[in-house]
Amino acid sequence: MRDRSFPIGAAARATGVKVPTIRYYEGIGLMPTVSRNAGNRRLYDAADLRRLVFIRHARELGFDVEAIRTLLSLQDDPEKTCADAHAIARSRLAEVEVRIARLTALRAELENMAAQCARGRIDECRVIETLADGGHDHGRLADA
Repeated sequence: MRDRSFPIGAAARATGVKVPTIRYYEGIGLMPTVSRNAGNRRLYDAADLRRLVFIRHARELGFDVEAIRTLLSLQDDPEKTCADAHAIARSRLAEVEVRIARLTALRAELENMAAQCARGRIDECRVIETLADGGHDHGRLADA
C-alpha cells in the first residue's frame, strides 16, 4: 500500500471492505472526506486504506460504531494513555463472555433435548415437547 491514490473499487479490494460500506463509513464520519479526481471519483491513499483495515478488523471483533470512533480518535493521538482503549476492549470482552455463557447454556439444552429424543415416537419426543412448552415458560401462556 504505497502512497498513491486508489479509486473506491481498488480500495475495497485491497481492504476487504465493500464499496457501499466504505461510503457508509464516510457518511457516518468514521472515514474522512477523501480527495476526488477530475471525474469526481473518490481517491484513497495508503493512510485511508490502513484506516479501512482498522475499521474492518474492529467490526470483525464486534466493536460498535461508537467504540470504533473512539478507538480511531485514540489512534490519531498516540501520546494519550491507552486506558480508554483498554476500557473499551474490556467492555467488549465482558459482552463476549456473556454471549459465550448463553451459547454454552443453549448447547447444553440442545444436547439434553437430542439425547432424550434419539429414538421413539413423536408423542414421547423431548425436542417437540421442549419446543412446545416454550422452554418451561408455562405461566406466560396461561395469562394469554
